[in-house]
Amino acid sequence: MDGSEQRGAILEALRGARGGLDTNAVADAVGLHPNTVRWHLGLLADAGLVRSAPERRRARGRPAVVHRLTAEGLVAGRDEYRLLATMLTATVAADPDGAARAYETGRRWGHHLQAAEPGADLTELLDRQGFAAERRDGCIEMRRCPFYALAEESPQVVCTLHHGIMDGALAEKGSPGHVERLDPFVEPALCVARLGPGA
Repeated sequence: MDGSEQRGAILEALRGARGGLDTNAVADAVGLHPNTVRWHLGLLADAGLVRSAPERRRARGRPAVVHRLTAEGLVAGRDEYRLLATMLTATVAADPDGAARAYETGRRWGHHLQAAEPGADLTELLDRQGFAAERRDGCIEMRRCPFYALAEESPQVVCTLHHGIMDGALAEKGSPGHVERLDPFVEPALCVARLGPGA
């Protein structure tokens, strides 16, 4: 197992332990050395997936530290959110006004994102949202889509939502420009936003 697989195994072990597990019990469950488990638990804690606390006990002596999943950890690595997103996207796609609603939702969210980071330009904002964005020649090239599978299935919803996010962010910034066109999947891992004057 590589590191990510080991962390996945640790999450599964904790998911099956209602009262949590100490480090040695986790190590036994996943077949790793306790020191390796401690290192992975540190990474999982930093990611907000695991919390650790001394076990409450009445006996004397140093209490064992017990590791439990956080709410985020309980769903990490599962597909519940993907299923929910797929169902909601399908609902919007079936609505005759779905694309317009997706665009307006994106605009509102773009205003919100830009207001939260007033110093960021559009490329930086998109990059921080996971789009691997880079500006060149009046365009923004995005080499990663955080919702790639959904965008492939329903580009009229997901890509339109992204178009709205960009226009909303530009408007919040006070830019007179907008995204004239968003070309999804120019290449398998490339979408291009073509910017109008002033954007």
